[in-house]
Amino acid sequence: MRKWWEKAVIYQVYPRSFQDSDNDGIGDLEGIIQRLPYIKKLGADVIWMNPIYKSPDRDNGYDVSDYEDIQPVFGDMATFDTLLTAAHKLGIKIVMDLVVNHSSNQQKWFVEAKKAKDNPYHDYYIWVDGKPDKYPNNWGSYFSGPAWTYDQKFGQYYMHLFAKEQPELNWRNHNMRQDVYKMMRWWLDKGIDGFRMDSVSLLDKPDGYPDAPNPGHALYADAQSTVADGKRLGDYFKEMNKEVLSKYDMVSIGEMDGSKIEDAKEYTDRDNHELDMIFQFEHVTLSPNKDPRFGKWNDEPVKLTDLKASLSKWQTGLNKTGWNSLYWNNHDQPRAVSRFGNDSTDYRALSAKMLGLTLHMMKGTPYIYQGEELGMTNCHYTAISQYQDLESVNAYNELVRKEKIIDKNTMMKYLATMSRDNARTPMQWDTSENAGFSKGTPWMAVNPNYRTINAASQVADPHSVFAFYQKLIKLRHTSDLVVYGDYKELDPDDSQVFAYLREYQGQKMLVISNFTADTVNRDYGQTRDDQLVISNYQDDQLTELRPYEAKTYLLS
Repeated sequence: MRKWWEKAVIYQVYPRSFQDSDNDGIGDLEGIIQRLPYIKKLGADVIWMNPIYKSPDRDNGYDVSDYEDIQPVFGDMATFDTLLTAAHKLGIKIVMDLVVNHSSNQQKWFVEAKKAKDNPYHDYYIWVDGKPDKYPNNWGSYFSGPAWTYDQKFGQYYMHLFAKEQPELNWRNHNMRQDVYKMMRWWLDKGIDGFRMDSVSLLDKPDGYPDAPNPGHALYADAQSTVADGKRLGDYFKEMNKEVLSKYDMVSIGEMDGSKIEDAKEYTDRDNHELDMIFQFEHVTLSPNKDPRFGKWNDEPVKLTDLKASLSKWQTGLNKTGWNSLYWNNHDQPRAVSRFGNDSTDYRALSAKMLGLTLHMMKGTPYIYQGEELGMTNCHYTAISQYQDLESVNAYNELVRKEKIIDKNTMMKYLATMSRDNARTPMQWDTSENAGFSKGTPWMAVNPNYRTINAASQVADPHSVFAFYQKLIKLRHTSDLVVYGDYKELDPDDSQVFAYLREYQGQKMLVISNFTADTVNRDYGQTRDDQLVISNYQDDQLTELRPYEAKTYLLS
């Protein structure tokens, strides 16, 4: 049975940076309502919003203090209801972020948990007896430092794989799970269309919390193999599906950092009744620093052969069983055109279109992160004071100021390449003050290139990046070959060109993308008899591929 989300294209909105309606410098729900016609014009079917729940904002909303209330800076529940109704009238579905690996330390469950060991909510979190001078294990937090905080009153540590204000929920507690399911049903009964589930590969912690084999420089990413995909995880998903997911016409999307293909097959195999699709992280973590102490921080370009191997592995691995989420970037990743393309003036638009075509012709559900459809770039900050992202600031303080194992200039280059703040600068709507995002002072500075890269200059331009994304979305809506075709990579050792075939019910499609600024020649048997379906150049030279040229043929 086919599902609506198979042909859908999902547009990710980071509310804080999308559109500010009341000029306080922070994007809000009313701002999203104002921009719904833009998303409709693009052609996207679904909006996935990052967290809008009440939160102390230690981690930009991923520390939820009330799962059934709206962060006041974004609006209120009445405004959310208006947004939901307005989106549905336009045929746009709404997917919420679900943050239940951890909560805020101000969430009512943790407030109760801190009152007494015998309080029923104490066991909603993960506590380990210990002494102040000895951590339970060598795990580090994503945000630097240990993954444990000591509570003098109880003589116990509580676990937090992120900030200390984000204590881990104990998924082994039946009552805690039931409270989560109750909350999920509450939102779905409101009429939302699904959940993107944050960090759910981490829900089941290993028995005994063993040391990570290679903890590196207290960076949790090195402990992925220790924590991700615990043995009970599939059981939790089955229970969630039975209690909640199966009762609604919705989509369930798991963020699965560290998951392997075999795990993903289990989670997304429909016969298992777990999740619909997952986000895997392999292709966006291909160039970690060669020094393990630095984790992800580097400025090395990703090798195309590595990128092709990763994406092709997941395409092939989930081809018959499971479903892929297709993405280049999001709120946690640098801008796609800066990371995988070329954000120079000469090649930005071409390479942005090339990346779009390469991804959207694959099998899976494509995601467009706000501004990707315009070819928005990294912000290229030059001072640490310009950064707000907790992960970035903590890494700078740890590696440069505290440990002094990396010099300031090098770290600034690494941040300019990899910081999450690159994706969080305000949406670039037009050439007016603050790119049309706000008439107040934006919570984060607008990228100065908004005067040349903005929506107003692209929506009516048939040759713009925006127009190209419109064509890609239309193709997915109208072609079963694009949606359901089998995938076959061509020339995996080619370090310049990414080419693959799609095949479905006797039809074949050839996709060719030049990832370089060089003109190269490649002959995959394409002829003038084949139909050129889409290309980012105005003419076709068949075997000659110009800089960042990308094209798709329907083979005769």
